[in-house]
Amino acid sequence: MSAPMRSSLLLLAVGGSAIALTLAWQHWTRPAIIDAERQLQASQLLAVLPAQSYDNRPLDSALPLPAEQPQHSKVLAAYRASHGTSPTAIVLVSQVQGYAGPIKLTIAIAADGRLIGTRVVEQQESPGLGGQIADPQSGWLNQFAKHGLGDRWAIRRDQGDFDQLAGATVTSRAVIDAQQEALRFFDQHRSQLLGASTHE
Repeated sequence: MSAPMRSSLLLLAVGGSAIALTLAWQHWTRPAIIDAERQLQASQLLAVLPAQSYDNRPLDSALPLPAEQPQHSKVLAAYRASHGTSPTAIVLVSQVQGYAGPIKLTIAIAADGRLIGTRVVEQQESPGLGGQIADPQSGWLNQFAKHGLGDRWAIRRDQGDFDQLAGATVTSRAVIDAQQEALRFFDQHRSQLLGASTHE
């Protein structure tokens, strides 16, 4: 066998081994990667809930959603948080159209119908303007906690109870609408979301 042919066969063998090792490594690490992605998604969705407020695994079973949807936003998923046998909160994953694109939110609502908190999961708003909704340091979303359907869900310039993000009126209105509609959705389907055995 000539030297060039031996070199070619050696290169093929090394290349084949490298490909086989890469495929084996991907196969071996895939479950760990999927699990890490699932844990990251869970931490993002449940970050809106105080850790001590539930002891179940809410994301293990999504609740069936009623066919009717809110007018301006869309409820993508619903999860029940509970402590022992008592439901403590419902987490709604909601999507609303912002200024630059869809905004996906997690909205936690206490069993008494009050908003616990809201977090942004995905958004495409302008950095420094509407994009501030996803910045925890801006604190803009904190103003909605503990409010219910009886409040005036609008920015102050629209005779509402809430401040808007500076320079981001469209984004502010969209997020406020999504939260109000989530509260209304919860109120309309309270017994179904909290469980049939729950009494108002």
